[in-house]
Amino acid sequence: MRTAVVTASYAADFERCRMLCESMDRRLKGDWTHYILVAPFDVALFSALQGPRRRIVSERELLPSWLRAIPDPASRGRRKIWISPFGLPLRGWHVQQLRRFALSRIIDEPMMFSIDSDVVLLRDFDPASLWRDGRLALYRKPNGIKPQMRSNHLEWLAHSDRLLGIGPYSLPANDYINTLIGWRTDTCRALLDHIESRHGRGWIRTMIRSRQFSECLIYGRFVDEVLKGEGHYPSSEALCHVLWFEDSYARDATGLRHFLADMAPYQIGIGVQSFVGHDLGDIRALMLGEAA
Repeated sequence: MRTAVVTASYAADFERCRMLCESMDRRLKGDWTHYILVAPFDVALFSALQGPRRRIVSERELLPSWLRAIPDPASRGRRKIWISPFGLPLRGWHVQQLRRFALSRIIDEPMMFSIDSDVVLLRDFDPASLWRDGRLALYRKPNGIKPQMRSNHLEWLAHSDRLLGIGPYSLPANDYINTLIGWRTDTCRALLDHIESRHGRGWIRTMIRSRQFSECLIYGRFVDEVLKGEGHYPSSEALCHVLWFEDSYARDATGLRHFLADMAPYQIGIGVQSFVGHDLGDIRALMLGEAA
């Protein structure tokens, strides 16, 4: 079973993405091709990572020309924002989600296995193992979104209500968000078709009417509430052990080792968010130590 491994990245995460690629080449088994999705101005930088199983894809191959990046005046040009005639300016993390959705319409691998740039694989894994009798695992944390959580999750739920024509959501709600998940390519295409059929316009125009959206919630709720689980089986096992908060562990090599010790047996990699502040050298040493 062929797999499209999908990473949306940008220049500031290049070294993290390089580590991800090295860990994938050591640990990822089976028949896979790695697609790294970047903005046009980052293609030259990321081309150093290209190889027989790795392709760099410019967003110009994926997204319409009316969605374009310009320097962000608020950052004195250090960052980019994406502008269009159809919504408020978008940040890079919004556009990365759009790239992943759009990729489903130009590839033929049956599965899209999404891995964020800041993930490092530490255990051998074949993505094809997520298939079971023709159905793909859908990561779902039952009742993972609670009323006391930050408002972003609630806005993401409300957006998916409007986008998919479901709901209204009730709390607690299922959570589908993780940094290492599998999607069926045909289901992703069906999701985009559903949005366009329901709203009478292109899926990107519809999705960016709000800046509060989550690709994982949209896909997960489409599977569960529109398709009624068709083609999938639920799994609450998050494959990636993620370090989200800077005060969770000491920000040194010892803290990373403690973080690693908390990996569940079924988890195959770690994700150390860039804003947490851990040294890349410590993460690389951890990766190389595990590889040995």
